[in-house]
Amino acid sequence: MGVTVCWDVDSEQPPARVAALRSMEAVAAGNKQRWLSLFDPAAVIEDPVGPSPFDEEGKGHHGAEGISAFWDLTIAHVQRFEFVVRDSHAGGDEVANVATITTFFDGGYRVDTDCVIVYRAGSDGRLLSVRAFWETDRAAATARQVDDDTSL
Repeated sequence: MGVTVCWDVDSEQPPARVAALRSMEAVAAGNKQRWLSLFDPAAVIEDPVGPSPFDEEGKGHHGAEGISAFWDLTIAHVQRFEFVVRDSHAGGDEVANVATITTFFDGGYRVDTDCVIVYRAGSDGRLLSVRAFWETDRAAATARQVDDDTSL
């Protein structure tokens, strides 16, 4: 499990970047309760943005109940996550991270998802929205089985 970032995590960072890092760390640790605690009660997640197998209407997952259901639908089925943030652009109360998320599944399968994820944080540092831009077909095309545990 891990999160690799390209910025100096020891220096002071904008609240949205801090919230994004905490979100990735909670997901990588498989800690649903810690992850849920990072969100404002009125928050919304669009992952990916637009209609998808995870959100047929493309309207996002709203509030604590919707975000919890999103975890159960998507994150809970992943054995392990690795986040590599190659670049991060902060402005106002938002940050856009350019990243690759590698997901590992039972049976030795892994998928790499190249994406841009935009996090917006409130004045209290809690997440108001997460909007992930990625293409399901592109991600699915990277699916492959890993033959040995050393590649995990």
